[in-house]
Amino acid sequence: MKKQDGFTLIELVVVIVILGILAVTAAPRFLNLQSDARVSALQGMKGAMAGAGSIVYGKAAINGVETVSSSSITNGTATIITVYGYPEATSAGIGNAVQGLEDKNEWQLVESTDQAYVTLADRPAPSDNNTDCSVIYRNAADQFSTPQITVVETGC
Repeated sequence: MKKQDGFTLIELVVVIVILGILAVTAAPRFLNLQSDARVSALQGMKGAMAGAGSIVYGKAAINGVETVSSSSITNGTATIITVYGYPEATSAGIGNAVQGLEDKNEWQLVESTDQAYVTLADRPAPSDNNTDCSVIYRNAADQFSTPQITVVETGC
């Protein structure tokens, strides 16, 4: 008897078919990387807002204005408007508190009543009616609460 080395044509075809099926089922998951990157950027902005808010609150507490419904503190050259010690949901509040948010090539900040929407510059501008793919920053309601920061991942 002659010993055969290698693969038969049928074995090669079966392996190629199996690899094709795996590629078709796995490809959509890996092709959606741009959406995942946008969501990660928004999560990072949420963390930056929370960190900046804590720092501003600490400075407001040192100045004794953490219980005042409307005040301001100076952070170097910028003045940050505060609501109960936390940055206000405006460009003069959270916009001045978060480093990098002033870069219009990366982020856009849209103000509304008692809240601000932040999204990436390449996305449609958010509004009260359209909050897709944005971070929503809501003012502290009173001296005992903190601002609410929410990431909306839909539409990214």
